[in-house]
Amino acid sequence: MPGRLVRTQTAERVSDLLGSREGRAHLTAHGWAQGMPVVMAVPAEPVNDVMGLVSMHGRSALVAMLDAGSDELKFLYISTPNPALKPVNPEEAATQIHELFARTENQGAVTFRVKYWASCAVALPIPVFYPTKETKTYGQRLSL
Repeated sequence: MPGRLVRTQTAERVSDLLGSREGRAHLTAHGWAQGMPVVMAVPAEPVNDVMGLVSMHGRSALVAMLDAGSDELKFLYISTPNPALKPVNPEEAATQIHELFARTENQGAVTFRVKYWASCAVALPIPVFYPTKETKTYGQRLSL
């Protein structure tokens, strides 16, 4: 349909999170800043493809994904590639984004490289935000 935007469940959940003071405070505590790009991904999407979208922004970004098993909204903070980081081999072409999320959950900060990058970047896991009954989005506050 002309004029309609397709919104994924991930995009809607990110919008709700960013629409709440508590959600913005949570992400800010983990490196997010107003105007920072957020790239939406699905668990089976190749890491190379997701990081290609991150690269388009030319700065640090968040990657958001809904966990297929738990339905939790998860985020990774992705730094810009940096030649000062210790070099690592590029990710395998078949590596999916959920695998990078899993590695960061197990190891914390992960240095990685994708085929598009001459240098490595760092992926940092952001703890899952669990809204409370008091958490209100913009829309909920305006309807009061």
